[in-house]
Amino acid sequence: MPLKTRQIKESAKQAGYVDLGLLCIVLILVGFGLVMLYSTSAYNGQIKFQDAAYYLKKQLFATILGVGVMMVVANIDYHFWEKFAVLAYIVSLILSGLVLVVGSEINGSKRWLALGPLSFQPSEYAKVAVILFLAFLIGRNVKRMGKIKTMFLIMLSILPIVGLVGTNNLSTAIIILGIAVILIFVASPKYMQFIGMGALGVGFIAIFLSLESYRLERLAIWRNPEAYEKGYQTLQGLYAIGSGGVFGRGLGESMQKLGFVPEAQNDMIFSIICEELGLVGAVLVILLFLLLIWRLMVIAGNATDLFGALIVTGIMGHMAIQVILNIAVVTNTIPNTGITLPFISYGGTSVLFLLAEMGLALSISSQVKEVSPPKA
Repeated sequence: MPLKTRQIKESAKQAGYVDLGLLCIVLILVGFGLVMLYSTSAYNGQIKFQDAAYYLKKQLFATILGVGVMMVVANIDYHFWEKFAVLAYIVSLILSGLVLVVGSEINGSKRWLALGPLSFQPSEYAKVAVILFLAFLIGRNVKRMGKIKTMFLIMLSILPIVGLVGTNNLSTAIIILGIAVILIFVASPKYMQFIGMGALGVGFIAIFLSLESYRLERLAIWRNPEAYEKGYQTLQGLYAIGSGGVFGRGLGESMQKLGFVPEAQNDMIFSIICEELGLVGAVLVILLFLLLIWRLMVIAGNATDLFGALIVTGIMGHMAIQVILNIAVVTNTIPNTGITLPFISYGGTSVLFLLAEMGLALSISSQVKEVSPPKA
């Protein structure tokens, strides 16, 4: 290890810096998410399980576990994960393949692996694995990133996981593909090549959509939800947003969550936020996510090496893509893709791995600020 890099790492460790801004934003989002989850899911929990706090209890357990994982990961030097990046990606391929063979089907989707009484969604793990893998791979080929061949080969390397995940979870496949494009873009000194890559990406998505009739049906529902029975959820979500007005009906006062918006605690939770907290609440939530992305951008821009910068950039891209897609779906700006709102929607596996990603970002942040310049 070069002397300068070693001195920077040692001085960073001595400083013990933690990005309190990022940590506070994450904890606020998690806390807000639990409050909104209970408000949104109490009716469904009471009807289905005779327990209004059913969904809250499961999410709280996953959140506590996730916060523990976040703190552990935050205290591990992020370079430790570099040696496991390729293995993590291979494991994600294996787990995603197992879902197709022995996966559990819930609400018509085969996305989970059963682990005794618990269920695990490998696609959430795949996002983290892909970020680590691409950060490692791009770091090893950074001097050749200006060549179209190198960019194409790196993109080609993640198509297997995109295909496996996309078989039953198109939204996550789109996120993974988006993360890859963002990381390759920021690492490439040339930008014109992305026009060709964009054309190939559009062609790949078009072929992928045409393989299953239900995917094309979603486009038709998006264009005219009133004409289709499956457009019911979209319409009810829009009614919720419209009825909230500027200041909302008040926390816990939503009418649409009472069986009108199916599974409101999942993908459509933003519509209930709009109904209960109004435009003001919706804007505040969006501002929180913008602050989160800004903090991640600051950390990425000040990372001590390319591996760390790429990891945080991948996490930032993941957050931005998922938030934008969720809100766009809820407002019917794009076709319904079944994507959750980070930290807020119900999903134990999702919140666990999102918090693990935040742990990685905090680990990288511990080596950026408070770093004293090495002596000559």
